[in-house]
Amino acid sequence: MMLGWPLLLEADPTQRVDPPFLFLGLLPVILAVVLAEISEGGMDARVLAILGVLSAVNAVLRGVSAGTAGLELVFFLLILGGRVFGPGFGFVLGCTSLFASALMTAGVGPWLPFQMLVAGWVGMFAGLLPRRVSGRWEIVMLVAYGVLAAYAYGLLMNLWGWPFILGIQVPGQDSTDLSYAPGAPLLENLHRFVVYTLLTSTGGWDTGRAITNALAIALLGPAVLTTLRRAARRARVERRGAVSSRDVAGPTLP
Repeated sequence: MMLGWPLLLEADPTQRVDPPFLFLGLLPVILAVVLAEISEGGMDARVLAILGVLSAVNAVLRGVSAGTAGLELVFFLLILGGRVFGPGFGFVLGCTSLFASALMTAGVGPWLPFQMLVAGWVGMFAGLLPRRVSGRWEIVMLVAYGVLAAYAYGLLMNLWGWPFILGIQVPGQDSTDLSYAPGAPLLENLHRFVVYTLLTSTGGWDTGRAITNALAIALLGPAVLTTLRRAARRARVERRGAVSSRDVAGPTLP
């Protein structure tokens, strides 16, 4: 509902339509979910350190790559991190990466909660991909997912901001047939949005993001996956060792 508000809003064609600033209140809610996942999701100190490093790297990559013909270097690392550490880690990584990059680039605005939420979904669904797939087929699967996620991210981000980017259709004033029309039937506005997305983002930003994801995963994916899995195994081994030590040193026989 937060993302699809233009399709759900009932407004008179002459009525002023303001951005959904109320949804800015969801930012602390999203951060609360992130903190809950960190505290209750079984993340030990080593995994938290990996989360911090990946979030910082993603923030830097987004700062140097965003805004150039759809070139986005954030999502490939987000997808690989979610793949290795699971959906909870992927969701948290998506949220923290976008939040950190917004602070670094002064990109804090009403769009930030939407970006964090959708990026979290990208990492989460990467962690939900079939685990039995491995080897070359795993890279093929991740490349396909990276392309799909790029277009899905662009479509959802377009949806919430579409009325303000393209303008609102007002009777008696010049406006494009792709503009949001307050009070129009749901299917009519949905048709306008789909055509708008096909003519704009699909041919530019989203396609650039999809190509970047595919190339980065295909070229860097095997090495990054190996590194992340080695770190994940060390974290699990140390955690099990710590539990075993406590169990041995704790109870004593009379």
